[in-house]
Amino acid sequence: MAWAGDTPCDEHAGLLNHPWKMMKNKICLITGATSGIGSATALALAKKDATVIVAGRNLKRCQAIITKIKNETGNPDVDYLLADLSVQMQVRVLAAEFQSRYERLDVLVNNAGAIFFRRQFSADGIEMTFALNHLAYFLLTELLLDTLKASAPARIVNVASNSHYGQHLDFDNLELTRGYNPGRAYGRSKLANLYFTYELARHLEAEGTGVAVNAMHPGFVRTNIAANNGCLVRLFLPLVHLSSLTPEEGARTAVYLASSPEVEGVTGKYFIREWEVASDPVSYDESAAKRLWEVSEEMTKLSRR
Repeated sequence: MAWAGDTPCDEHAGLLNHPWKMMKNKICLITGATSGIGSATALALAKKDATVIVAGRNLKRCQAIITKIKNETGNPDVDYLLADLSVQMQVRVLAAEFQSRYERLDVLVNNAGAIFFRRQFSADGIEMTFALNHLAYFLLTELLLDTLKASAPARIVNVASNSHYGQHLDFDNLELTRGYNPGRAYGRSKLANLYFTYELARHLEAEGTGVAVNAMHPGFVRTNIAANNGCLVRLFLPLVHLSSLTPEEGARTAVYLASSPEVEGVTGKYFIREWEVASDPVSYDESAAKRLWEVSEEMTKLSRR
């Protein structure tokens, strides 16, 4: 399977005209898409002729990225939706607005996320890392699930991270009221992404929906994910990223999971560099995944389907 800088191999040559390879009439929603991995994913899918909707929280950045994508691809079917995904009411408004504009959703890429060096709270009073990196994925996906099912075969791609390795969820201290550490908070939120991915895959398979959901690790990518933590962090980011991947390289696996015929029907898996790999053994704990699902329903005020 190809990776950044590789020459496409013969096994891919016959796939160029596959309906998932060129995605005309496919509608894709990508969160956190005004920069970094999200914008690179949006650009790549627009190049495949998909209808692309970017979700971001800054109006000027949303307008700038859709202009850039249209100019670079010649694809006029690029739009944006505005929302701060750490705020549950805004997630609900975004989902409702999407459904009012579009009758189908073929691909949802949950990408928006951040790391917070000090403990902060969302507008809903929830620790910010957990609110943005996990609950936003959970809530937006659940709100759009009926649309995804009606559009099947459809795909959900959850951008996770290998930062989940070595982590565990303490359900008595889920928001790190005690012992907050930004790396721990981030790693646990990425473990939550995997629990959610695997549990959702079990639900969707049991229902025979034709909706696939997979998670992926983009690699250490040159993005602004930590730039929200002050001027000193922004000053040192270029040094930190001297050996990191470009956003385009980091987006490769997300684009692969969103569009490749090779993974059609594949669900409940974890990918790195377009390869299916095993995540940390703790991430396969079904009882923990079910408990997180129930807690997430309570925290987002959703009822079990």
